Amino acid sequence: MSGTLYVVATPIGNLEDITLRALRLLREVDVIAAEDTRRTARLLSHHAITSRTVSFHEHNARSRVPRLIERLEAGESVAIVTDAGTPGVSDPGLELVQAAIERGIAVDPIPGASAPLTALIASGFPIVPFTMFGFAPSRSNARLKWVEAVAQTIHTFSFFEAPHRIQRTLGEASPLFGERPIVAARELTKLHQEFLRGTASELAERISEPRGEFTIVVGQALKQQDNNDIHLSDAEVADEFWRITNNSDYSRRAVIKQLAKKSGRSAKDVYSVIERTKDIGRIT
Repeated sequence: MSGTLYVVATPIGNLEDITLRALRLLREVDVIAAEDTRRTARLLSHHAITSRTVSFHEHNARSRVPRLIERLEAGESVAIVTDAGTPGVSDPGLELVQAAIERGIAVDPIPGASAPLTALIASGFPIVPFTMFGFAPSRSNARLKWVEAVAQTIHTFSFFEAPHRIQRTLGEASPLFGERPIVAARELTKLHQEFLRGTASELAERISEPRGEFTIVVGQALKQQDNNDIHLSDAEVADEFWRITNNSDYSRRAVIKQLAKKSGRSAKDVYSVIERTKDIGRIT
């Protein structure tokens, strides 16, 4: 008879944020497949758990999955954990779960901490519907396309970003996210937990010394203005267009489309304004 694969959520910061059931299973399983055995060792030591661990991460998943499946089919029990939070959420785990399901092996999820849900609860934004997007791409061109795509989500959504890229990502997102409310959460559940609130452009300016991984929660898209309710003058539209295009890699088409939504004008009208002021814009 096959063993069971336990998908165990672990703390995202505070080591006390783990269920009694998770602690019991981590003690009882034959082996723990850990994204980083050194980080998991600190958690296990804190709770006096002596179970054996093996590494399981994105770089060895292809070779490790067959071996873990063999152990499961031999009747052993395996727990999979990540550095923090729930396995499979922007972390290794999905490949092993899929392989276990394909072989008819029982998969038992052990719920617990999740950074996106923790940040969402504190955001004050509507919770349903909600979409998680994982990490923003690290390469500039891929990130720009990704931001353009996620900005089309009109309900609340979240994503992760590294501290050394957070200012650039928020700056690039500013013309597409517009005035949508945002919460940037860091050090979740830790001593220096912090929730920063504002728009993408405001937060890009405020985060001067980024430390720790960020969980970004973007609130609902604001209701679009009626075409007759124009709140940006020609000069304001032109200034905004040249500011964005001179300081980002967004295409003219993407910026015009965003300004059309923001101003309540048609894209054709915005384009006409840009054409009339392009010589001035180049000079400034």
